[in-house]
Amino acid sequence: MRTYSVNKLAKLAGVSVRTLHHYDRFGLLKPSIRTEARYRLYGEKELLRLQQILFYKELDFSLEEIRRVLEDPDFNLIRALESHKSALQDRRDRLSSLLETIDNTISRIKGEKTMLTDEELYAGFPKEQAEAYRQEAVEKYGAKVVEESESKLRNLTKEQWAQARQEGLDINRTLASLMHRDPTEEEVQNAVARHFAHIRLFWGNSVANGNLYEAYKGLAQLYVDDPRYTTHNGNHNPEYVQFLSRAMKHFAETRLK
Repeated sequence: MRTYSVNKLAKLAGVSVRTLHHYDRFGLLKPSIRTEARYRLYGEKELLRLQQILFYKELDFSLEEIRRVLEDPDFNLIRALESHKSALQDRRDRLSSLLETIDNTISRIKGEKTMLTDEELYAGFPKEQAEAYRQEAVEKYGAKVVEESESKLRNLTKEQWAQARQEGLDINRTLASLMHRDPTEEEVQNAVARHFAHIRLFWGNSVANGNLYEAYKGLAQLYVDDPRYTTHNGNHNPEYVQFLSRAMKHFAETRLK
């Protein structure tokens, strides 16, 4: 079995020798072997356990919380790694959004243009697809409604737009995590309330002649009828689309009608 000295492991993991000594005394990471000279030696099992400790530390867990998690008899390494991956992706997305916000704030302080352009308004769609979506919206809701919505969005600064897009991703992730629940449950409906508030950001007052019940219920059906809308949000799961649509319709019936 390959073993690592405390100095070797510390260098490999990017932590101090003092930290590893502390983890040992705390009972969080014991060496696999302690030589007659009292030197600590660590094996692959300890290497993987240290990786978990550092992952949880990155997610702001206390050492006591980490110890409880790792000593749980139901602890599963694969599930833990998948969970870490998801959490780190969320953190990466938030950091990317914050970096973009900082860039936009610097531009604003320098007096550079911060209002949204047409290209930024439809970012993420190929140009032809964006034009097709806009034309469909004009035909469905009328040019006045579309222009009012676009005008409302153009009044957002770039940092506000970035925050709005990040909020949409966060809401989508939250709802996806609840899709095993009954769409009428309170926790689901509270998440849908966030979704509705976010959607309102994109609507002008003329949408559905101000009838939010009809507009939101119609959007719920559109999600089912036209998968392009949910595909653009990054979720291709038809079960999720059905769940979201039912949850939105229940919200419309109980809170908007």
